[in-house]
Amino acid sequence: MAEGSGVSAKLIGHYKANGLVRPERKSNKYRAYTDKRVSVLRFIRHARELNFLLAEVRNILALWSDDQKAPEEPRASALRHVGALEEKARSMQAVAKALRDLTITIETEEKSEVPRFEAA
Repeated sequence: MAEGSGVSAKLIGHYKANGLVRPERKSNKYRAYTDKRVSVLRFIRHARELNFLLAEVRNILALWSDDQKAPEEPRASALRHVGALEEKARSMQAVAKALRDLTITIETEEKSEVPRFEAA
């Protein structure tokens, strides 16, 4: 399970304790994680790598399972998250550009004393 999701067994236990994932029980009482749950674990791993808080991850995961709300609410919430991610992506691109520029000028007199960083 841990190998398939890229999440350690310890973290899986932590996510389970926080209600983010629930394994199914097989007839032999062993926990089983379906492909769907492995996908959820992968999503959690990526979201955490992007510094989403567990509460935010829980709210995002609820967008897929909450059929009680009007469609406008989860759509608006998802779009807010998309906007935040796109802003983070722009910032990451700006830092990547500054580093790329450094690699071009690192051995020349053109190297600046500070990063050439433009607002994202």
